[in-house]
Amino acid sequence: MSTITETAQSTSTASNIPDSIKPATSHGHVVRERGIQNLSVGANAPFPPPQFDDPYKQREWMLEHMAGAFRVFARKGYTEGASGHISIRDPVDPTTFWINPLGIHFGLLKASDMVHIDENANIIGGNRVAVNAAGFAIHSALHKARPDVNAACHTHSTYGKAYSVFGKPLEMLTQDGCIFYKKHAVYSEFGGVAIEAEEGEAIAKAIGDGHSAILQNHGLITTGYTVDEAARLFTVMEKCCEIQLLANAAENQGFPKVFINDEEAAYTDHIEGERDVLYQEFQPDLQWEEYKDDSFMSFSKYGAKVQD
Repeated sequence: MSTITETAQSTSTASNIPDSIKPATSHGHVVRERGIQNLSVGANAPFPPPQFDDPYKQREWMLEHMAGAFRVFARKGYTEGASGHISIRDPVDPTTFWINPLGIHFGLLKASDMVHIDENANIIGGNRVAVNAAGFAIHSALHKARPDVNAACHTHSTYGKAYSVFGKPLEMLTQDGCIFYKKHAVYSEFGGVAIEAEEGEAIAKAIGDGHSAILQNHGLITTGYTVDEAARLFTVMEKCCEIQLLANAAENQGFPKVFINDEEAAYTDHIEGERDVLYQEFQPDLQWEEYKDDSFMSFSKYGAKVQD
């Protein structure tokens, strides 16, 4: 049976771990309303998430950002054979979702390559080819269990896999890592390749109402309101696993770690862990992919149409 481990608590002199953010921290930092406005001064942040009146246009935009996320993951080295998947909930029929085809390198994927599938594994549109069985098991269970989740990312990235073998949550070591404060879990029961529905359901249960999880002996999974948010969380979580391993190694050589305390971790998550902020933070990576090769933008740049 699966075990859910709450996010690691940081070492702190505070006697009470805050369940909610207070109006100001002990450092005097005023806790503002969450949102993208906290990122900029002088002008508005450059990339607010767009709003759509037409769900069909929204679908095209989501698929292009999904394909762009794969290009980012490829450039960062998250590929491993046919493993790894990203899914998005379909805005036209939210009981269905889109996922990448089996066996295509992340760096080659285009928006028009994605497969539209229902919760019974029936391919109902898009690219009518096979999808990863484990990917379907995990993502179908997750989209079903969490109506608020519109996207999910899972790959077999190197540092995520390496850190997962310890079955421990991330410690609060760096500013970026604070977005996982009380927001990630550990799924500690590796049940083999997740091709069975029960394994996917257990992983979805482990994530709970958080946004990410370390899958012991397996890797990382993140979720989001947008695919940009889920992808940003994944890239940061992978980097946090790398930093955790480096810090642990240094600690073994006599260098003690200094933890971020609970109040500051909660404050930092309040500012940087908001969904529109995470969306904004992913855009520079997406810009770079578009600059290098915009072939993933099948609809807006190359006139393709979504196949139903």
